[in-house]
Amino acid sequence: MIKTTKYILTACFFYGCQIYAQTIGGVVKGSVKDKSNNESLPGAVVVANKTKGTPTDMNGNYVLTLPEGIHVLECELVGYTKFSKSITVKANDTLVVDIFLEDGNKLLDEVVVSAGKFEQKLSDVTVSMEVIKSALIENKNAQTLDVIMNQVPGVTISDGQASIRGGSGFSYGAGSRVLMLVDELPMISADANDIKWNYLPLENLEQVEVIKGASSALFGSSALNGVINLRTAYAKDKPTTSVTTFYGSYDAPRRTDLKWWKGSSQSQKGVNFSHSEKIKNFDLVFGGHMFDDEGYRYLETERRQRFNANIRYNFKKKLEGLSIGVNTNMMETQGGLFFLWQNADSAYIPQGYNIQRYRNKRFNVDPFVTYFLKGGGKMSLRTRYFLTLNTNDKGQNSRAELYYSEFQYQKRFKNNLMLSTGLVYMEQMVLGDSLYGKHTGKNYAGYVQLDKKFGKLTTSFGIRAERYEVDTAYTRGYLTKKINDLPVQPVFRAGLNYQLFEYTFLRASFGQGYRFPSIAEKYISTNVGAIKIFPNYNLQPERGWSAEIGVKQGFKIGGFKGFLDVAGFWTEYDNMVEFVFDIYGPKTGYFVNDLPYAGFKSQNTGRAVINGIDATITGAGKIGPIGVTVLTGYTFTNPIDPNFNAQTDTLGMPGINILKYRNRHLYKGDIQLDYKKFAVGYSIRYSSYMENIDRRFTQSILHEYSTPFINFDEIESTYVLPGLKEYREKDKKGNWVSDVRVSYQATKIVKLSGIVNNLFNEEYSTRPGDVRPPTMYIFQLQFKI
Repeated sequence: MIKTTKYILTACFFYGCQIYAQTIGGVVKGSVKDKSNNESLPGAVVVANKTKGTPTDMNGNYVLTLPEGIHVLECELVGYTKFSKSITVKANDTLVVDIFLEDGNKLLDEVVVSAGKFEQKLSDVTVSMEVIKSALIENKNAQTLDVIMNQVPGVTISDGQASIRGGSGFSYGAGSRVLMLVDELPMISADANDIKWNYLPLENLEQVEVIKGASSALFGSSALNGVINLRTAYAKDKPTTSVTTFYGSYDAPRRTDLKWWKGSSQSQKGVNFSHSEKIKNFDLVFGGHMFDDEGYRYLETERRQRFNANIRYNFKKKLEGLSIGVNTNMMETQGGLFFLWQNADSAYIPQGYNIQRYRNKRFNVDPFVTYFLKGGGKMSLRTRYFLTLNTNDKGQNSRAELYYSEFQYQKRFKNNLMLSTGLVYMEQMVLGDSLYGKHTGKNYAGYVQLDKKFGKLTTSFGIRAERYEVDTAYTRGYLTKKINDLPVQPVFRAGLNYQLFEYTFLRASFGQGYRFPSIAEKYISTNVGAIKIFPNYNLQPERGWSAEIGVKQGFKIGGFKGFLDVAGFWTEYDNMVEFVFDIYGPKTGYFVNDLPYAGFKSQNTGRAVINGIDATITGAGKIGPIGVTVLTGYTFTNPIDPNFNAQTDTLGMPGINILKYRNRHLYKGDIQLDYKKFAVGYSIRYSSYMENIDRRFTQSILHEYSTPFINFDEIESTYVLPGLKEYREKDKKGNWVSDVRVSYQATKIVKLSGIVNNLFNEEYSTRPGDVRPPTMYIFQLQFKI
C-alpha cells in the first residue's frame, strides 16, 4: 500500500511538473520592422502554430507566452511578404525574435483603410477607389487639396463643391454629397456641411483615399456620392524635418482687356513646414503653413496661417497595446470673396466693384484612445470638436460647433473574417443671427461591417442605422413604400471581389446613400452678389443608391508596374436637393411688386439617374534608367432626370435633359519622369462643355415681365450674370488645361523646382461667372532632413 502510494505521488509530481512546464513554458518577444528602412510596424499580427497570436503595439513590439517545444512563428501585415520561422522555446526562458518584413507592396497591394475602416490591399477592395500620395501634392505645389482632387479621374471641384462621377452639381457652397474625412472623422462645417479646402493640413499628409460611390453605410450622411479621406502622418523611428517655400507670379490673361492691374504682376507666396520624431513613448508630429495671395481678380486676396500637431503616447509593460493621443489643427484666414463678375468683358471685376471682406477662424481638437487586445482585436474611441467662426463686412457673422464621438471595435478572426462595428454620436450648434438664426442638430448611428475571404473571393457587407435631428425636424426612415416613417434611416452596402487570374480582379458592389439637409440649406436667408437666397423649412432628406461592376488588370513593362481599372456605374437619387429660381412670394404679375421675392431656394426636385463608365491607369516603376509615375483616366457620365418634360421644365436650359452643372466627359492625366537628380512632370485636364445651367443666368430675371413696350432681356442691369449667354456661345468644345514642372535635387536635402500652371494660358471656368486663373509661374525651394 505504501509502495503504491509512492508511485502515485511520484507520478503526480512528474505530471504536475509537465503541466507546469506546458502552462508556464517560455516567453517569445521582439519587434517587427520594415527590412528596407528599419521602421517599426505597428498592427502586424504575430502567430504561433496558426493558433495563438497577438498584434504588435504602436512601437512594433510583441510578446507571446508559449509552451516548451518547437513552434512555427509567422508574421503578416498587409503590403508585406509573409514571415515564417521555426523556433524552439525552453521552459522559464525568454527568446527574443526580431522580425524584419520585406516590402511586398506592389501597386496592386497598395494599403488603404477607407473602403472598410481597416487596412486591406487595394486589389481586394470591392469599390472603385483612387489613392493619391503626398509626393504628387508636393511636386505640383498644391496649397489646397481641391487642386489635387481636380487631377483625380472622375472627380471635379467646382468653386469648392466636390462631385464624383457627376453626382453633384453646384449648390452655392451649401451642402455636400461628398463627405470629407481627416483620419476617418468628418471634417465638414456644422452650419453649411461644406468642405473647407484651405483648412486641410497638407503639410502633415500620408495619403488621400477617394471612394467613388455611395458610402453612407460606413460613413453616414453626406457620403451619398462618395468619400475623400485624408490620412495624416505619424512619426517614424527616424526624425524628419521638411520646409518648403515658394513664390508665384500671375501672367497677364490671354484676353488682355481682363487685366486690371498695372505694372508688375500679382503674386502668391508661402511656406510649409513639418517635423516628426519619436521621443521615448511619445510620437510627435507638428507642422505649419503660411500663405499670401494678392489675387488675379480685383479685390480678391487671401492671407492665412495654419498650425497643426499630432501627439500620441504609447504605453508599455502592463498597459502594452494601449495608446492615447490628441490631434489638433487651427487656422486664421482673411481676404476678399469673389462670387459674380461685373460682366463677361470684365470677368476679373466683381459686381459693383465691391466684394465681401471676411475674417474666419477654424479650430479642431481630436482626443483619442486606441487599445490592441491581446486576443487580436482592437478598440478605439475617437472624438472631434470642430469650431468655425465666420465674420465679414456684410453683417453675416456665424459661429458653428461640431462635436463628434465614435467608438469602434474591430476583430480579425482565424477564418479570414474581419468584423468592424461602431457607435456614433454627433452634435451641431449653429449661431448666425442674420444668416441662419440659432439651431441645433443631433446625429445617432450604429454600424456593422463584415469582410471575409473565401480563397480568391472577397466579400463585404455593411449595414447602418442613423437618426438625424435639426431643431424639431428629424429622420423619417424609409425602407419601402409600405415600410416608412421609421425612427432611423437604414442603409446597406454589399460587394464582391474575385481574383480571376494572378493580376486580374473582378468586382461588383451596391451601396445606399442618405443625406439630411444642412442647416444652411434649410434656414439660410442672405444675398450673394445680385442673388437672393431664401430658406426652406420643409426641405426633406435626399436618398439614393449606386452600383458598379469593374475589373482591375495588373500589367508590367520592364520595371514599370501598373494597373488598368475599368468600371461601369449606375446611380439614382430620390428627393434630390437643388437650388431653384422662382418668385417666392405673392405673384402679382407686376415686376415692381414681385422683384423683392425673386431668388433661389433649396428644393426637393425629384429623381435623378446617373450612369456611365470610368477608366483609370495607374503605375510606377522604371523603364530603363528612367523612373516613371502615371495617373490618368477618362470618365463618361450620362446624368439625366427620368421625369423630364421639355414643355414644363423651366429650371435649366430649354429642351436639355442633362442635370445642371455637369460635364459629361472628363479626362485627367499626370506623368512624372525621374532621371538621376532631375525630374519632369506634366498634368492635363479636360472638361467638356457644361450643357445645362440655371436658365436664369442667361436671361433677365424679369424675363416673364417683358412687354411690347419694354424688353427686359435687352437691359443688362436686370441680369444676374451680364454677358453669360454670349460668353457660353463662344466656346462649346470644352477646356484643355495643362501644367508642367521641372525639379533638380541639388543635394541630399535640397530640391529646386519650377512649376507653370495653366501652361497655355487658357481662359476657362468651372461654373458660370467664375473664370479661373491665367498662367502662373512658380519657383519652389524644398529642404528635407
